Amino acid sequence: MSDLLLYEHPLSPYAQKVKISLREKGVPFKVRLPEGIGTGATGGGFASANPRGEVPALIHGGTAIFDSTIILEYIEDVWPAPPMLPAAPADRAKVRMIEDVMDTQFEAITWGLGELNFFKRAEGLLKAQMEAQAAAQANAFFAMLEAYLGDADWFNGAQFGWGDLSVVPYLNGAAGFGIAPAAGSRLSRWFERANGRASVVQTRKESEASISGMAQVDLAVKAGLFKRQYRDHRLEWMMKSGGRDIVLSGLETGTIRFTGP
Repeated sequence: MSDLLLYEHPLSPYAQKVKISLREKGVPFKVRLPEGIGTGATGGGFASANPRGEVPALIHGGTAIFDSTIILEYIEDVWPAPPMLPAAPADRAKVRMIEDVMDTQFEAITWGLGELNFFKRAEGLLKAQMEAQAAAQANAFFAMLEAYLGDADWFNGAQFGWGDLSVVPYLNGAAGFGIAPAAGSRLSRWFERANGRASVVQTRKESEASISGMAQVDLAVKAGLFKRQYRDHRLEWMMKSGGRDIVLSGLETGTIRFTGP
């Protein structure tokens, strides 16, 4: 029985990064959905492990760690083989920069699309306009990713690793909303290779299976059962992409929250 516990939600790309890394390394782990996730009032071991109340959080024996990047670094320290980070310092810096961009700017796009489609924050013309902006933004990042990839098979270079597991959850999320790299592009071919890896296949299946639980979740928000977290880059995305009135309405109705305490 594994003594490694991961608090997660299958749709979270941050949690998906961690699961892919553990699976690439063959490290067994258990997963748990935090109590009261999405309410802003989580408790128990999860609240103790992560004061921000965000997944993922990792419990390893008596050690509790939050933040997906710090968790990945811990995994690399404890289970160094096979390595997810490339050997050369410049290559390590490159994949860390890729991860940072995906965790912030790109995550905000897919999160915003979830607000529009799962939580129904906008309808009609406004929804269409915001989705068009999201597609244009994603395509700009696809061009950036192609440049980082170059002629290599993987963002890490010769082997799948940190850069790749930091990108594939986000691109799978965007593809779920109909936004994907252009067919035949280098990035599209990489995307197909990445989705063929066993670690990614299992993680993606778990994510897709959880989507059924999002049915009518907008009604839970309207009933005050969920308070969606509008933090940093997510709030920025909403404001710059036409969602100013969504933010103001969420504040008035109490259906959005910011990171506490």
